[in-house]
Amino acid sequence: MGTYNIVNEFVNEHVKGHQANSEDTEEIMELLIQTARWLQSQGSTQWSGLLEGEDSHNMAGCISHGEVFSFRQDRELVGVVILMQQPSPWDINLWGEGAIACDSAVYLHRLAIKRGFAGQELGRDILQWAAKSIEFKGKDRIRLDCIRNNETLNRFYQRSGYTYIGEAKGFNKYENLLN
Repeated sequence: MGTYNIVNEFVNEHVKGHQANSEDTEEIMELLIQTARWLQSQGSTQWSGLLEGEDSHNMAGCISHGEVFSFRQDRELVGVVILMQQPSPWDINLWGEGAIACDSAVYLHRLAIKRGFAGQELGRDILQWAAKSIEFKGKDRIRLDCIRNNETLNRFYQRSGYTYIGEAKGFNKYENLLN
């Protein structure tokens, strides 16, 4: 587990970001499952493992390692993201030796927004918050991946300031250099 400092808890004027704790696990998992159901209703198989009880990113473990950030408007959970300061086996598989050689990267996973807050630019706001309002010691970039054939999601990451780095195993890789 690396070190970080939240320099601004506000994601926007209504939503605050905090490090998630074990008491948040059930609520966060429910948000992820709701998101997986919505993705399935849109014809996507992304995150479908969650609907079968599989959690490939081990959300509870990530929470206990301090890698999950929850976003709340008042007390309502409206979003979540994993920010890993060490590459997961998934990241190493996708980024190859670059994941091991570049220890200055934070790996972003499982960005999810509560459906009632979709369309309000909250996803973009959370990505900006991760890049500008939290400092990770020794880190100078955020990396993420998304399924190659989801054009909407790929455009979203590009519009949010992420640079396309390449493709691997059916996924597009993106990076955002931090200031």
